[in-house]
Amino acid sequence: MDTLLSNIKIHINEKLYLKDPESSDLGKQIVSESVLLIHELGFEDFTFKKLGQKIGSNESSIYRYFENKHKLLLYLSALYWGILEYRLVFTTNSIEDPIKKLLKAIDIVTTSPENLVFSPKVNQELLREIVVREFTKSYHIKNVDAENQEGYFSIYKRIIIRIADMIGKVDPSYPYPKSLTASVVEGALHQDFLMIHFKSITDCTDQSCPLAFYQHMIHKLLNIPNEEL
Repeated sequence: MDTLLSNIKIHINEKLYLKDPESSDLGKQIVSESVLLIHELGFEDFTFKKLGQKIGSNESSIYRYFENKHKLLLYLSALYWGILEYRLVFTTNSIEDPIKKLLKAIDIVTTSPENLVFSPKVNQELLREIVVREFTKSYHIKNVDAENQEGYFSIYKRIIIRIADMIGKVDPSYPYPKSLTASVVEGALHQDFLMIHFKSITDCTDQSCPLAFYQHMIHKLLNIPNEEL
């Protein structure tokens, strides 16, 4: 499976970069090392100068790939959602039972990923941790509507639509499939954040808890039989 996944290219909006990072070894290094450095420093303290020092390259060479660090964060977020979407489609495509398919989808979007081989080769566990901490910073901005129109969040939104469609097949009468899906996808990230930083306001105490919590929610809202959980 790793060999198969290593040949997968996640297609990311071309407007997020000036030069495709996948087109050169330096570009790939910029992406993989930025994940490590943002995870280490946090997005606020991360700079292209520090990244250049880490990879032994001029700061100006990074600007040939990304206009600024906001665009880089958008790129990394899109990369995360693209990998997640591929896993979602790849894993659920052969599942015919709509309930099992939905529950598997909830599993995929609420748990940390296995660090499978993908191109570009980034640490996907750390990438998820960055998304947990930093993703809202990519769209809680004044220009979010313009960036949304440019398609910067299209993969993320596509995941919501895919799972909402699964909910519709399990319970066509449920009136809020997209709202429920968005709550699950965003909420899983938020629960991970709470477990690390605000433990007193979450009932989750380990990595399996967000999955169990959202399976319970889906079960109650869609009246899924107990034996399916």
